[in-house]
Amino acid sequence: MATQLGGQPILILKEGSSRTRGRDAQGMNIAAAKAVANAVRTTLGPKGMDKMLVDTIGDVVITNDGVTILKEMDIEHPAAKMMVEVAKTQDDEVGDGTTTAVVIAGELLKRSEELLEQDVHPTVITHGYRMAAEKAQELLKNIAIDVKSKDTKILRKIAETAMTGKGAEAAKEKLCDLVVQAVTMVAESDGTVDTENIKIEKKVGGSIEDSEIIIGMVIDKERVHPGMPDKVTKAKIMLLNAAVEFKKTEVDAEINITSPDQLQAFLDEEERMIKSITDKIVKSGAKVLFCQKGIDDIAQHYLAKAGILAVRRVKKSDMEKLNRATGASIISSIDAIQGSELGYAGIVEERKISGEEMIFVEECKNPKAVSIIVRGGTEHVVAELDRAFEDAIRVVGVVLEDKKCVAGGGAPETELSLRLREYAASVGGRAQLAIEAFATALEIIPRTLAENAGLDPIDMLVELRAAHEKGQKTVGLNVMEAKPADMHKEGVVEPLRVKTQAIASAAEAAVMILRIDDIIASARSAAPDMPPGGMGGMGGGMGGMGGMGDMGM
Repeated sequence: MATQLGGQPILILKEGSSRTRGRDAQGMNIAAAKAVANAVRTTLGPKGMDKMLVDTIGDVVITNDGVTILKEMDIEHPAAKMMVEVAKTQDDEVGDGTTTAVVIAGELLKRSEELLEQDVHPTVITHGYRMAAEKAQELLKNIAIDVKSKDTKILRKIAETAMTGKGAEAAKEKLCDLVVQAVTMVAESDGTVDTENIKIEKKVGGSIEDSEIIIGMVIDKERVHPGMPDKVTKAKIMLLNAAVEFKKTEVDAEINITSPDQLQAFLDEEERMIKSITDKIVKSGAKVLFCQKGIDDIAQHYLAKAGILAVRRVKKSDMEKLNRATGASIISSIDAIQGSELGYAGIVEERKISGEEMIFVEECKNPKAVSIIVRGGTEHVVAELDRAFEDAIRVVGVVLEDKKCVAGGGAPETELSLRLREYAASVGGRAQLAIEAFATALEIIPRTLAENAGLDPIDMLVELRAAHEKGQKTVGLNVMEAKPADMHKEGVVEPLRVKTQAIASAAEAAVMILRIDDIIASARSAAPDMPPGGMGGMGGGMGGMGGMGDMGM
């Protein structure tokens, strides 16, 4: 980048920097964003295909989940990275609909390109897009369907919609039951759901059908001593965040031992201290001990003798979930041990699953934390099932919080598209063009659903529009039967938040990319220069010096 001053160029940017401006800059950014949207577009819907992603060390991920695909892809272009951010935001806020959000953002940019070619200024387009996005939010609230928190039937359907197309179809009835049961258990009375309290344990082996819910917790550990019982019923449970071992001094201290009997006394005292700690645990009435820190060998022996099942080095997150599941307080000091701080579980048992020992804490009175064990034939199946569960749990939680859902299968998008066209006509002016472009862009969802199912997108769109013009707001595309149908009746429903968030973040990303008219890229910092000829050159130099020495001799 240089400007002329009296015939003398003045350099402003560093050498090697590149600058792209105006229409070229917009064209590049839009092309990059469209490329990202096209990468995930084929995964949308129940008939969507999967992607196999292989990373630099050869690890394979096979998935249908938009955000997982974009996170695993090594994306370099800055505008393309913004599209990944759209997917991440959608994932953080709702947990599902990541592909939808990215595809809408890509289509908004594609439509804006046509307007730019007609010399509509980017500011006009962005203003129209913002108006359309606001109007869309308003319209969505009007077509939302109320959901009662006790209505498990509709919650199951919501889980089913989220799981469809993610390799979980084979046993979806059972899996959706597990999801709804888990979410309704951990839901608070005001409807808020912290999905952190549902622990998903992945185990390769068995089949998808073997997946199960544990009304309590599963800890991927084994008891510390074989002499301990492997099953305790009506168990009083202690959660301890302190080491059950000999307490070392805080400061560096030196103990001088001069005679053998002093050494014996020292060892006896150490053992007595450990015994007093274990006595406190035994006296409290606890039958099961989960310790976040270590348990000494001698302590293990005493605990085993007292018939206590103990587990050590339990993760902090697991301790917190155990606290919610069993009602036990987490005790941070040995001196603070009291019987009143213990929790309860009907059964605590060590069982082997796929050849690995795990501790099951079951039959808790009113657990606010539960576990799901996900099983499958191969590692990739289990990993993809785990992602399907994550999405389903999140969307059921979102519906319990918002108590609103919408029909699926492209129904809300078709409805919005029609209503936004009516709105555009009332706005008039140049903004009308942008609002109409926004309306057309939303039709990419039913169109893609049709394409991915091998149907004719134009025929399907025409039929859908006709139904919506007659006022049938919940008619969407039933890709299984290859025809439009009432999605609410068919049980294809999604949380309202999936749509509101997808449209809001897609519009924001499109607006941000459209407003860029100048890309100034710094030169990449080069690696430090090596001496000529690399290391070899240095070796040669050293040899030369040696030669000079010889000459001197």
